[in-house]
Amino acid sequence: MKLSLAMKGSQGVAGAGKTGASGRSNKLGLSIVAVFSVIVALVSMRYLIGVGPVPPIVDTNAFRDPWLVLHIAGAATALLVAPLQFVAQVRARVPQLHRWLGRLYVVGCLVGGVSGLVLATGASSGIVTTLGFGSLSLIWIYVTTKAWRHAVAREFVEHRAWMIRSFALTFAAVNLRLYLPIVIALPIAFEDGYRAISFLAWVPNLVFAELYLRGVFKRRGA
Repeated sequence: MKLSLAMKGSQGVAGAGKTGASGRSNKLGLSIVAVFSVIVALVSMRYLIGVGPVPPIVDTNAFRDPWLVLHIAGAATALLVAPLQFVAQVRARVPQLHRWLGRLYVVGCLVGGVSGLVLATGASSGIVTTLGFGSLSLIWIYVTTKAWRHAVAREFVEHRAWMIRSFALTFAAVNLRLYLPIVIALPIAFEDGYRAISFLAWVPNLVFAELYLRGVFKRRGA
């Protein structure tokens, strides 16, 4: 009996240790994501005040004006406020702030998604880029709308799941900027790399979000 109790106690301590380690890992991951999100959002916003040149492949988009400014304003705003929405203390202690930032996030995603869809159809690098970024925009609009509807219905478990999917797509803006210097360094045509990025920027994110929501990483860490 004592051995049994000791084993249960050791398992409890081990479980607590795993939970603590998992919690620290989650906080570290969220912090890294938040830092990248804020940096990319603020750097992107410079285009709103005309600071810095627009990349040539974006500058030659057939529908640059006024859709690029709208896209940057919406997507950068969503990227800037999103990490705060995943902080449990904010949701618990300042629920009104969480709701208002949530509304701002949804508006940012919808504006970014609609304008992104228009820009995708005007991509100068061809049909593959149009399909890549166009699919991103359509799915982004859909999952964000689903998240908002579940929040309005007070179905918070479903709301959280769809919001995770939405942010996975919002974070594509960060991946895009991480991939660009890699493509430039590779011995391939930039336009070919950009076509690949139009899918690589968001498809892995969405796959990761789905695996996370299905508990795949939790089972492996158990």
